Amino acid sequence: MSLRLANVTFDCDDPRTVATFWSAALDRPLDPDPTEYFASIDITANAGPAWFFIRVPEPRTVKNRVHVDLVADDREKEIARLLELGATRGPDHDEHGHTWTVMSDPESNEFCIAGP
Repeated sequence: MSLRLANVTFDCDDPRTVATFWSAALDRPLDPDPTEYFASIDITANAGPAWFFIRVPEPRTVKNRVHVDLVADDREKEIARLLELGATRGPDHDEHGHTWTVMSDPESNEFCIAGP
């Protein structure tokens, strides 16, 4: 197969703010020289997909159609840390043997934190 995931891209109003949140959340450094239009994480690290944050003129108006799912050894500890970074906590779910919490980043992009 010749396809592979290259980037995770977020449309946003303030790329630096959103990229700074995700840099801290993932404990991965923000790439040098972010601008008001573009910021990134791991653009040259080749350690998995890079994360891009691109300024767009239109606001988010509906629920995300795609989101990232993250897993944590200690879900509640990570949720508390993300809340301190500026995330918002949504509902908890426990279905089909999986437990997760819906979260939102500073611009309301949803993501989920699951237990191990």
